[in-house]
Amino acid sequence: MLARYGIWGILYLAVCKIISIFIFPKARLIRLPTDIRNKRYMKIGKGFTLGRNCRIEVESSHWKSNKKKICLIIGNNVRINDYCHITSGESVVIEDDVLIASRVYISDLSHGAYGKEGIHHSPLVPPNDRPFIGYPVHIKRNVWLGEGVCVRPGVPIGEGSVV
Repeated sequence: MLARYGIWGILYLAVCKIISIFIFPKARLIRLPTDIRNKRYMKIGKGFTLGRNCRIEVESSHWKSNKKKICLIIGNNVRINDYCHITSGESVVIEDDVLIASRVYISDLSHGAYGKEGIHHSPLVPPNDRPFIGYPVHIKRNVWLGEGVCVRPGVPIGEGSVV
């Protein structure tokens, strides 16, 4: 371990491990810095690993209508690499043993809708003024999401898939 990380790397990992225990007690390791928003609406499984500079959130303007519903579920032994962003307001489920590479974006929300269920919001309206539209995202077990993947609202990913 010393040859791989060096003394400063080992100290950094030790600090991250200690802080991980306070953020998600069942997690394996949460590397810092990280941004976790509205944790009370998340369920995180054991063995969870989170890379540096990740943002995991339940969208605060949207969950108010869900009456304290768990919107983000991450299963056991899920490993998320650096610079990932996962946001939920309806339902994002990531099952067990999923591996997520760096710079991956996963969201069940969109600023407006265009064609799905006959809903069309005007492209002339600024995106920030369009209503949030949410469709569940479900990532089954044993999936690998490679570098830079973007999983959008309503997308299911089947068991064992490589994206």
